[in-house]
Amino acid sequence: MTKKIISKSEKQTEELGLKLAEELKPGTVIALIGDLGSGKTALTKALAKGLGIEEQVTSPTFTIIQEYSGGRLPLYHFDVYRLEGEEDMYELGYEDYFYGDGVCVVEWADRIKELLPKNTIYINIDYGSQENERIYNIKY
Repeated sequence: MTKKIISKSEKQTEELGLKLAEELKPGTVIALIGDLGSGKTALTKALAKGLGIEEQVTSPTFTIIQEYSGGRLPLYHFDVYRLEGEEDMYELGYEDYFYGDGVCVVEWADRIKELLPKNTIYINIDYGSQENERIYNIKY
Protein backbone atom coordinates (compact mmCIF):
# COMPACT_ATOMS: atom_id res chain seq x y z
CA MET A 1 0.00 0.00 0.00
CA THR A 2 1.30 3.45 -0.90
CA LYS A 3 0.09 6.74 0.53
CA LYS A 4 0.99 10.22 -0.70
CA ILE A 5 0.82 13.07 1.81
CA ILE A 6 1.64 16.70 1.09
CA SER A 7 2.81 18.80 4.03
CA LYS A 8 2.80 22.55 3.62
CA SER A 9 4.45 23.38 6.95
CA GLU A 10 6.60 22.07 9.77
CA LYS A 11 3.43 21.82 11.88
CA GLN A 12 1.81 19.51 9.31
CA THR A 13 4.97 17.41 9.20
CA GLU A 14 4.84 17.12 12.98
CA GLU A 15 1.18 16.06 12.79
CA LEU A 16 2.14 13.38 10.25
CA GLY A 17 4.88 12.06 12.54
CA LEU A 18 2.56 12.02 15.55
CA LYS A 19 -0.07 10.10 13.60
CA LEU A 20 2.45 7.58 12.25
CA ALA A 21 3.83 7.03 15.77
CA GLU A 22 0.42 5.80 16.95
CA GLU A 23 0.76 2.77 14.64
CA LEU A 24 4.35 1.85 15.51
CA LYS A 25 5.11 -1.41 17.25
CA PRO A 26 8.28 -3.23 18.35
CA GLY A 27 10.47 -4.22 15.43
CA THR A 28 9.20 -1.50 13.08
CA VAL A 29 11.86 -0.17 10.70
CA ILE A 30 11.23 3.11 8.89
CA ALA A 31 13.46 3.90 5.91
CA LEU A 32 13.72 7.63 5.21
CA ILE A 33 14.92 8.60 1.76
CA GLY A 34 15.34 12.21 0.68
CA ASP A 35 17.80 14.90 -0.26
CA LEU A 36 19.86 16.86 2.23
CA GLY A 37 17.57 19.23 4.14
CA SER A 38 14.37 17.52 3.00
CA GLY A 39 13.18 16.96 6.57
CA LYS A 40 14.25 13.46 7.54
CA THR A 41 15.32 14.53 11.01
CA ALA A 42 12.25 16.75 11.44
CA LEU A 43 10.00 13.76 10.78
CA THR A 44 12.07 11.63 13.16
CA LYS A 45 11.62 14.26 15.89
CA ALA A 46 7.85 14.10 15.40
CA LEU A 47 7.89 10.29 15.54
CA ALA A 48 9.86 10.46 18.80
CA LYS A 49 7.41 12.96 20.24
CA GLY A 50 4.55 10.69 19.23
CA LEU A 51 6.23 7.82 21.07
CA GLY A 52 6.43 9.98 24.20
CA ILE A 53 10.19 10.54 24.06
CA GLU A 54 11.06 13.82 25.69
CA GLU A 55 14.79 13.91 24.93
CA GLN A 56 15.96 16.31 22.23
CA VAL A 57 16.36 14.38 18.98
CA THR A 58 19.29 15.34 16.77
CA SER A 59 20.69 13.81 13.62
CA PRO A 60 23.29 11.16 14.45
CA THR A 61 25.44 12.09 11.45
CA PHE A 62 28.74 11.54 13.24
CA THR A 63 27.71 8.90 15.77
CA ILE A 64 25.73 6.90 13.15
CA ILE A 65 23.15 5.81 15.73
CA GLN A 66 21.39 7.55 18.60
CA GLU A 67 19.27 5.66 21.12
CA TYR A 68 16.26 7.20 22.85
CA SER A 69 14.22 5.64 25.62
CA GLY A 70 11.57 6.81 28.03
CA GLY A 71 8.69 6.61 25.60
CA ARG A 72 6.13 3.95 24.73
CA LEU A 73 8.88 2.20 22.72
CA PRO A 74 12.62 2.80 22.41
CA LEU A 75 13.70 4.68 19.28
CA TYR A 76 16.91 3.88 17.43
CA HIS A 77 17.79 6.68 15.03
CA PHE A 78 20.34 5.81 12.34
CA ASP A 79 22.04 8.15 9.89
CA VAL A 80 23.94 5.96 7.45
CA TYR A 81 25.10 8.75 5.15
CA ARG A 82 28.73 8.46 6.26
CA LEU A 83 28.95 4.66 6.11
CA GLU A 84 31.28 3.27 3.51
CA GLY A 85 29.32 0.07 2.99
CA GLU A 86 26.98 -2.50 4.43
CA GLU A 87 29.83 -4.09 6.40
CA ASP A 88 29.80 -1.00 8.63
CA MET A 89 26.23 -1.88 9.61
CA TYR A 90 27.36 -5.35 10.70
CA GLU A 91 29.97 -3.73 12.94
CA LEU A 92 27.20 -1.67 14.56
CA GLY A 93 25.21 -4.82 15.30
CA TYR A 94 22.28 -3.48 13.29
CA GLU A 95 20.34 -6.76 13.49
CA ASP A 96 19.89 -6.33 17.26
CA TYR A 97 18.20 -3.00 16.53
CA PHE A 98 16.20 -3.94 13.42
CA TYR A 99 14.81 -7.11 14.99
CA GLY A 100 14.63 -5.86 18.58
CA ASP A 101 12.03 -4.34 20.85
CA GLY A 102 12.11 -0.79 19.54
CA VAL A 103 11.48 1.31 16.46
CA CYS A 104 14.31 2.02 14.02
CA VAL A 105 14.37 5.11 11.83
CA VAL A 106 17.07 5.04 9.17
CA GLU A 107 18.03 8.23 7.36
CA TRP A 108 19.62 7.71 3.92
CA ALA A 109 18.22 4.18 3.99
CA ASP A 110 18.67 3.73 0.24
CA ARG A 111 22.39 3.22 0.99
CA ILE A 112 21.68 -0.03 2.88
CA LYS A 113 18.47 -1.21 1.19
CA GLU A 114 19.66 -4.82 0.94
CA LEU A 115 19.83 -5.02 4.76
CA LEU A 116 16.35 -3.67 5.45
CA PRO A 117 13.68 -6.15 6.58
CA LYS A 118 10.86 -7.05 4.19
CA ASN A 119 8.24 -5.26 6.30
CA THR A 120 10.14 -1.95 6.31
CA ILE A 121 8.05 1.20 5.93
CA TYR A 122 9.62 3.34 3.20
CA ILE A 123 9.10 7.10 3.27
CA ASN A 124 10.43 9.05 0.29
CA ILE A 125 10.55 12.78 0.98
CA ASP A 126 10.59 15.20 -1.92
CA TYR A 127 10.56 18.98 -2.04
CA GLY A 128 7.26 20.54 -3.04
CA SER A 129 6.68 23.67 -5.08
CA GLN A 130 6.58 25.97 -2.03
CA GLU A 131 9.45 26.65 0.40
CA ASN A 132 8.20 24.50 3.32
CA GLU A 133 6.19 22.03 1.25
CA ARG A 134 7.22 18.38 1.35
CA ILE A 135 5.74 15.41 -0.46
CA TYR A 136 5.78 12.16 1.52
CA ASN A 137 5.34 8.92 -0.40
CA ILE A 138 4.82 6.25 2.24
CA LYS A 139 5.01 2.60 1.22
CA TYR A 140 3.90 -0.05 3.70
